[in-house]
Amino acid sequence: MPRRFKRLATPRRQRCAIYTRKSSEEGLEQEFNSLDAQREACEAYVASQKPEGWVPIRDRYDDGGFSGGTLERPALKRLLADIEAGLIDVVVVYKIDRLSRSLMDFAKLVEVFDRCGVTFVSVTQSFNTTTSMGRLTLNILLSFAQFEREVIGERIRDKFAASRKRGMWMGGFVPLGYEVRDRKLVINDAEAATVRMIFERFVEVGSATALARALAAEGVRTRRGRLVDKGFLYKLLNNRVYIGHAVHKGTAYPGEHEAIITCALWDKVHGILRESPRVRAGRTRAATPALLKGLIFGPTGCAMTPTHTRRGDKLYRYYVSQSVLKRGADACPVGRVPAAEIEGAVVDQLRGLLRAPEVIVGTWRSARPEIDGLSEAEVREALEGLDPLWDELFPAEQARIVQLLVERVEVGIAGLKVRLRVQGLARMVQDLAGIAAAPRRAA
Repeated sequence: MPRRFKRLATPRRQRCAIYTRKSSEEGLEQEFNSLDAQREACEAYVASQKPEGWVPIRDRYDDGGFSGGTLERPALKRLLADIEAGLIDVVVVYKIDRLSRSLMDFAKLVEVFDRCGVTFVSVTQSFNTTTSMGRLTLNILLSFAQFEREVIGERIRDKFAASRKRGMWMGGFVPLGYEVRDRKLVINDAEAATVRMIFERFVEVGSATALARALAAEGVRTRRGRLVDKGFLYKLLNNRVYIGHAVHKGTAYPGEHEAIITCALWDKVHGILRESPRVRAGRTRAATPALLKGLIFGPTGCAMTPTHTRRGDKLYRYYVSQSVLKRGADACPVGRVPAAEIEGAVVDQLRGLLRAPEVIVGTWRSARPEIDGLSEAEVREALEGLDPLWDELFPAEQARIVQLLVERVEVGIAGLKVRLRVQGLARMVQDLAGIAAAPRRAA
């Protein structure tokens, strides 16, 4: 009678992904580093399970220089994406904390593993996540891993705070005016001169907005090559490192580095900064000259005077006819006009007139005797340069150019008329050419 042999069942193929992680980048440049050691141990374990159908996949999931306290790791994200795509059956790690040191994050990972039918294996810690006892063991081990991470974090924070109290530089963004040598802040003379200039000019101007506009027009840039703006100025003016302090969580300590500015200059700057920005803005506006002062006239031929009024915290500027001020509201059909609107309309007309061919030719002919070698093309370039340049000028500079260029502005019921000052055209060409060249020289 023939003997029958029972056929053995072939184990199902299990695709194994090996994940490795190291918190710091130290030693990763070595030929055989910590990630390689973890991978070698995991590959040996997978090889021991070959009778169970385990085979390693070719893709490597290595996170060198990434903390286990977060899931924001490139290799881990690739691993999860491949799990969701059904390309992995088993995740193998050297120790649990290589995958995560956070109990909450690990719970999220286990949820993904369960949903996709993936088994999780730690080579040095034997447990099975499919059983309740395995999950309990896993949670206990993760709790200790999280505790270890938190203790390490506390030690680092305590060491950092103690070092800052001693005035030591502990890394981070290096402020403008300094550079790092041998882990210490050292003054960069060229940048330090810029820092002192900014502090001194802020005391003179009293407005970060006006100062930022002026510095940008002069081509002053940050270390990263960006033009200085108001946000950069406020950060620089409030950085206590410039008076030799090391700051930790709002508390200042004497620093090891040398100060760039004096405490007296710091006190002047912060005396201004302590004022309300609205008060400083109001003072700046009050000091701004009226653009059309002495140039604007109403329909009766009487001059119009700049004035202003306040409603709450807002300042409203107007031009009021002298006849209205002397004889009442009925003395002039256009007794009062908003300053911003009429000034904007005059500037728009000026820009249009200065682009007119007859004005360009007339200016060239008027300026040619005073400027040797002046060409019509140079005059056209200077006059057309008013458009992009105008908004970069200080209000006082804008008023000076208008006073130089405009002879009379007549306001009527039907509109306004601008009369140019012919003898001022040549001088304006010189002014515009000089102002336009300044930002290019500074850059």
